[in-house]
Amino acid sequence: MAAKDIFHDAVRRALEKEGWLITNDPLFLRFGGLDMYIDLGAEKVLTAERNQEKIAIEVKSFVAPSTTTESLGQYLKYQLALEEEQPERLLSERC
Repeated sequence: MAAKDIFHDAVRRALEKEGWLITNDPLFLRFGGLDMYIDLGAEKVLTAERNQEKIAIEVKSFVAPSTTTESLGQYLKYQLALEEEQPERLLSERC
């Protein structure tokens, strides 16, 4: 499991203030024989519509040298895994 980004806790608190329930910290997925850990899984019940919205959050600070290619590759890998394993969950990246 990868180390938490320096802004991980701040993003978590901001999501909670917006009414999101953090359901996974981290969100574990197994896809294509690989274990993956997306930083946060969250959900929000929309009472007016009686729906449930689910998201997965990947937190990136870019304070250390990192390539756009690495980040994009990781994002796409997570997107494919979520589409297959948890299609009801949307992937969001918070920088």
